[in-house]
Amino acid sequence: MDAEEMSERRWDGRSVCVAGLGVSGRAAARVLAGHGARVTAVDARDGADQHALAAELEALGVTVRLGDGETLPGGTDLVVTSPGWRPDVPLLAAAAAAGIEIIGEVELAWRLRPAEGAAPWLAITGTDGKTTVVRMLACMLTAAGHEALAVGNVGTPIVEAVTKPYDVLAVELSSYQLHWSSSLRPFASTVLNVAPDHLDWHGSMDAYVAAKAEIFAPGCVAVYNADDATSTALAERAEGVDRRAGFTLSVPRPGELGVVEDLLVDRAFTASANEAAELAALGDVHPFAPHNVANALAAAGLARAYGVPPEAVREGLRAFVPEPHRIQHVADVGGVAYVNDSKATQPHAAAASLAAYEPVVWIAGGLLKGLDVDDLVRSCAPRLRGAVLMGRDRHRLAEALGRHAPDVPVVDVPDTDTGAMDRVVNEASALARPGDTVLLAPVGASFDMFTDYPARGNAFIAAVERLAAGNAVRP
Repeated sequence: MDAEEMSERRWDGRSVCVAGLGVSGRAAARVLAGHGARVTAVDARDGADQHALAAELEALGVTVRLGDGETLPGGTDLVVTSPGWRPDVPLLAAAAAAGIEIIGEVELAWRLRPAEGAAPWLAITGTDGKTTVVRMLACMLTAAGHEALAVGNVGTPIVEAVTKPYDVLAVELSSYQLHWSSSLRPFASTVLNVAPDHLDWHGSMDAYVAAKAEIFAPGCVAVYNADDATSTALAERAEGVDRRAGFTLSVPRPGELGVVEDLLVDRAFTASANEAAELAALGDVHPFAPHNVANALAAAGLARAYGVPPEAVREGLRAFVPEPHRIQHVADVGGVAYVNDSKATQPHAAAASLAAYEPVVWIAGGLLKGLDVDDLVRSCAPRLRGAVLMGRDRHRLAEALGRHAPDVPVVDVPDTDTGAMDRVVNEASALARPGDTVLLAPVGASFDMFTDYPARGNAFIAAVERLAAGNAVRP
């Protein structure tokens, strides 16, 4: 059944299991109940917060089952799963074995769109940069006078946004969400970049790439990264796309957006291949870093595909407010810049961050999730002043530094208490010289020491502020 048929089909009486009560699961349960479905929401957690949530959903007619995320409710004819649930968990495996369809919140949202007048989607995926690009894009669309909203992994749950009267939606999509989607047809879409990540969830790199490829659906404008081999290959292989447009940090060829001296220019969405439209200056991209210029070009490509004029691209970039913990300049202390990129939780992201600064005292460590770090260390070694390592897998980074950067001083901080980040920052400051950058680009996930990457970034910010005030903990 295609999206148009599903949008017209009544949900009354359908027995739907919503698996997981995170943000997307809660929204899906509310919306489905409002459409008349018989909803059972399940979650393995059974704490006070879940009980409060259960009471809210039960007031809407949702049956909530806490403490058991493994058993498929009897009579289920559709499962809507939260993106973090792996396909092999018992409930989803049981549904698949029974021939019951499994979709995610994004696919549900697509099917719930109104049959007429639905807002087109401009969709973004990639290993890194998704949130930055979706917010840049929303700013460009707004600057052009459109009623636009950034949704998906950010802001308003997409199942709630699709029924509201927006002109266009900027949609961030993870590989998990794309895995559980089958009928999406964005107006335009992009794969920003592809590097190994979430392989424990997908099972292989091929499966991860295949999930990303779903975003280049028939009929879309495929905006690809001409500097990324996988993004380019996915666009070239995509069947039935309306057209293809690349973006590059080099001088653009016809059909591409790129950089000419200090300008971002468009040679893809102009009246002829011989024309070039000036979109913005490099100084309009903030924070400035090569990978963020690529983000700006990707957002511009989607905006231009939708008809946004060049002046609105520039206005949008100037209005864009960066998310915290992404190459965030914290302070200058003693002539040394301190930069927080706690969001750099895998090698590809850390490599982009390290490439933006030189010389660098690198703060790294955490949970490496089995990812190889040798290529990263080899590529960044020439720009390292020193490294300070923390977290559970710091020994793997130390070994790679020993192989590829044996002359770089490395400080190991084994502490995991609340004062650990102060000691890390103080050790980094001792290695740094005026003109250097102390960069938190951890490579690893944060869960060994912190609740999440924002908590790690906030600890770094607080430690830098104490250093600046002369109150840092001394090693």
